[in-house]
Amino acid sequence: MKFLIINSFRSMVYVAYIAIIVFGVLVGVHSGGRIATEIPGVEMGGLASFLDIVFGLFAGWLASSLICGLIVTILDIRDDLNDRLPEEKKS
Repeated sequence: MKFLIINSFRSMVYVAYIAIIVFGVLVGVHSGGRIATEIPGVEMGGLASFLDIVFGLFAGWLASSLICGLIVTILDIRDDLNDRLPEEKKS
């Protein structure tokens, strides 16, 4: 049972990692070049849309690395604490 629980947490982190990156890309696609036009010299058009997608990909990767790393760290700390706690005596 413990094996199933550990692997389900691991698969949740994998799914969350990919989902956050996809969300970042979708935000970049949805912005339609508005983010990249803040850079001097970039006009509206194909390059601006491409830069928005790249920015969304990078931001999604960074956010997913931080969020999923935090989740894994908290789960690892919890697992270590559970290993160190004395077992309850059953009467």
